[in-house]
Amino acid sequence: METLEDRLKQMVKTFRRECHRVLPSERTTVHGADGMLMVLQLAMAEVNKQLGREFKVALSDVLMAWKHLLLEKLHLPPPGFARPESYDLMREAYEAFLKRSNTVDLLDVASMYGQLRVADLDPEEPVSQIQLFDFLLGNTAVPAPPCTPSRKPCSSQVKTAVRRVFCSYLSLLVNSKNDMALALTLDVPDRSLGRQAFADIRHAARDDSTALFLAVTSFVRAVQLGGRGYAPAESDPLRKYLKGLSEFVQFLDSLEEILGEIPDPSVCGARLVAAIRAVLVKGRGGADQVYAAAGETAAELTERICQLHQIQKQAANGSATGISPARPKAYAVNHATAFGGRDTVKVLIALLDEEAVRPPWPNKADLLCEDQPVLGGAEASCVLTLFRSPEVSTGSSPEPLRNRVQSRAALLRPKTKERVIRSQFACTYVDQDPPLSRVLDFPSTSQAPTCVHPARRPSTPDVDEAMSAEPSSGSPDEEVQRGAALQQRSGNDPGRGAGQGNKKTQGSKRKQLDSESEPRPKKQVLKVPGKTVGKKKLIAGQGKLTSFFRV
Repeated sequence: METLEDRLKQMVKTFRRECHRVLPSERTTVHGADGMLMVLQLAMAEVNKQLGREFKVALSDVLMAWKHLLLEKLHLPPPGFARPESYDLMREAYEAFLKRSNTVDLLDVASMYGQLRVADLDPEEPVSQIQLFDFLLGNTAVPAPPCTPSRKPCSSQVKTAVRRVFCSYLSLLVNSKNDMALALTLDVPDRSLGRQAFADIRHAARDDSTALFLAVTSFVRAVQLGGRGYAPAESDPLRKYLKGLSEFVQFLDSLEEILGEIPDPSVCGARLVAAIRAVLVKGRGGADQVYAAAGETAAELTERICQLHQIQKQAANGSATGISPARPKAYAVNHATAFGGRDTVKVLIALLDEEAVRPPWPNKADLLCEDQPVLGGAEASCVLTLFRSPEVSTGSSPEPLRNRVQSRAALLRPKTKERVIRSQFACTYVDQDPPLSRVLDFPSTSQAPTCVHPARRPSTPDVDEAMSAEPSSGSPDEEVQRGAALQQRSGNDPGRGAGQGNKKTQGSKRKQLDSESEPRPKKQVLKVPGKTVGKKKLIAGQGKLTSFFRV
């Protein structure tokens, strides 16, 4: 007796055989129950963003819209509860995503089956509408697939996620416009392509009106092959992720080479699965759950590819029924797969069709809301989180209170300057803010204090003769004060050894300040015989060196 899953496979097989009559591309892939639910969640979040809300949606709202969508497309009576808000916009966004990704869902396959079936070969209705509704909701009791024994059993969630990654890589080989497949494989394994990289890729694809995978490949090809006038600009946001994007495109190129070079579908499929497994388990130990799940999934897919190849070979030899040959067209992956890999592509399409009719995941929260198991990426997140653009601070929303208090306290905290030990040649350094002690010590003669009204010196015969003999010229006050400052600070007075100059004459050199309103009289040079104070000049930096050694 045929099971419900077998009848669904027969329905999808008939659709695949005759889909070229109604679809523009024969490489259109089919979304299963889990894929349909994830696409619906993305469509609802996109509508919320268009309406000025956040890019997220509650799980209860997704399940309500899911039931309405199933009943509406199956032409069944609506449920007892009201439709969600903006349901029509969600439905349009859902259909637009499927069309943009060159995909269809199981409901579309069921609706086209009556138009595509052959009266003498295919049954009239393999699956009723109620049965399909219960199957998509997960109400039917379907036995779980057997788990291959391994050294360490892996959880069912990890194995499901690993199997989804395998099928997503194979789906990109068949349908390069599948955005969901690229989202599940872009950073698996880790290529340092997180949410920000995915957001930049989506923006580039939106600007070019193309699929995500095509935007990535066109950027990498332009960098690798484009000349000075054709390469992307240095300001291109994808330039930051050139290494990760190049690794991703290079891996897909290696898979396409295997697909085009090996004519036998069984051997080619085994090589493709082995290459994907090698990438997933790289750097992992045998005790890792991902390692065990990848080994089990690779063995199951390899076996199933060989079986599908034998089934298609028998169908081709016995009768004309079966999947129509994939005709080489412009949307082929490359020239090699258009001719050498047609048989392998047919086997991969049949494998992906069987994956679409697998029972849905029972726990919807794990599928839609909870973080997916980490398969190699630095950020483990669900598909909705991946499609949500990272929040960019615009300055309108304040920082958390704790951060603001800490930053304010850091600004108000006094900053202490560390004492710097300088050499004896410190005079060659430039101080922006010299210390106060050095300013008050007057290290240079230009900073010597001056008085507006100097005190009258006592008259002596020698001094009067010198003043009458040589009149003043230049700047006499600076010469006298410079000599006085040097005598007091460093002892460089040449007449000190001869006994000239005493404390009384030095004390009489003090100057007094009377009133600021009186004009400043012109000063005369005071030259004493035997003293060469005015003619002694300092070399550059000598005053600073003297002050430094006095300390």
